[in-house]
Amino acid sequence: MAIIPQQRLFGWREIDELGDLERLALVLRHLPDEELMCKLERERAKGRNDYPIRAVWNSVVAGVVFQHPSIESLRRELARNAQLRDICGFDPCLGERAVPPAYVYSRFLGKLMWYSGEIERMFDRLVEKVSTLLPDFGRVLAMDSKPINSLARGRKKDEEEKPRKPDGRRDTDADFGKKTYRGRRKDGTLWEKVVSWFGYKLHLIVDAVYELPVSFSVTKASASDIQEGHQLIARLEEQQPEIIERCEVLTADKGYDDTKLIVNLWDEHQIKPVIDIRDMWRDGEDTRLLTGKDNIVYDCRGTVYCYCPETNKRREMAFGGFEKGRETLKYRCPARHYGVECQGMERCPAACGVRVPLAEDRRIFTPLARSSYKWKRTYKKRTAVERVNARLDEAFGFEKHFIRGLQKMKLCCALALTIMLAMAVGRIQEKQGMNMRSLVKAA
Repeated sequence: MAIIPQQRLFGWREIDELGDLERLALVLRHLPDEELMCKLERERAKGRNDYPIRAVWNSVVAGVVFQHPSIESLRRELARNAQLRDICGFDPCLGERAVPPAYVYSRFLGKLMWYSGEIERMFDRLVEKVSTLLPDFGRVLAMDSKPINSLARGRKKDEEEKPRKPDGRRDTDADFGKKTYRGRRKDGTLWEKVVSWFGYKLHLIVDAVYELPVSFSVTKASASDIQEGHQLIARLEEQQPEIIERCEVLTADKGYDDTKLIVNLWDEHQIKPVIDIRDMWRDGEDTRLLTGKDNIVYDCRGTVYCYCPETNKRREMAFGGFEKGRETLKYRCPARHYGVECQGMERCPAACGVRVPLAEDRRIFTPLARSSYKWKRTYKKRTAVERVNARLDEAFGFEKHFIRGLQKMKLCCALALTIMLAMAVGRIQEKQGMNMRSLVKAA
């Protein structure tokens, strides 16, 4: 066997910054959980206190920070790691006997589900704190939904009509969701891909620059993205009005392509919607004639074209900007703007430019023109929400989980997103802003 030389004895608190445990200490310092703890302690009152509420709560937070996939995994770590027990607040004199049994955690999580509103309020307070620390937080938002698979077996067709009672083992709340992706290959052929899953759906609004959550909701897998998008905007307006006032752009994929949502964002909140569009023209037309113009047309993606009165040649008009006071998009003559030779420019009614009102088609014409380069650059920021989803899968364990039931899923999502924000607040305040999005890097 390898002989280990005698080493100097020292206390674990002498280790520089507690090493990996400093991440947990950082989160615990910045979680606004005092109100929740007081309510839980008042409810317990003079009952047995074999396992203190604050210590059990801190250990649940530790399970998220250290990526434990199950309560049993967390309990094994607590039994092994005296330093972790001490940080969580368990009695050091009891040693391994201080670790709560599994049923204590089951009951505690059940109790937390009754107080899920308190955890959501913690989330909102942390969003306010981040917006104070980062003056441009919320200026560009991104919205998307994330499927969360359940490891439970989905119902068969002959079981769908049978009532199911929750028993803690089966997932009686989950259902099937489906997303369809369509596109066109380089050779012009169409492709379609259908993705289905059994479980739930997490709807997220995140800051597209800092990649931190701003608002969220959890539903069954079959819930509509568009309907939840409306509710998320309404909740954000109610809970975080300063974010709504600060926001300039909201970007989302074509799953949120909805006229009411686009109109609401601009007319009610002056937020420019950068939402991809679906080709829903079913009449076979590639372009439509602009109202009141004889030689100006537009396609389903908002690109405006003019036809030369002499040669009938079609050219794309140059985007000239958005006129907020008039609620119009200005387009310029391509011959004048690009220096292209046009034989009919002298008698073309569009030679001096054309104004397209948003009212022409509110879904196609938006304050940030879909045909502009700025729209394409801004739309790329939508990938921020996908990176947040990836961190939830990899760092927070939602790719493979053992969660059953909608209420417990809501609790676990709220807890994970709250800890994500608490970590960001802690790193910003303690001059570690470069790692604000990381759950795994040591302080």
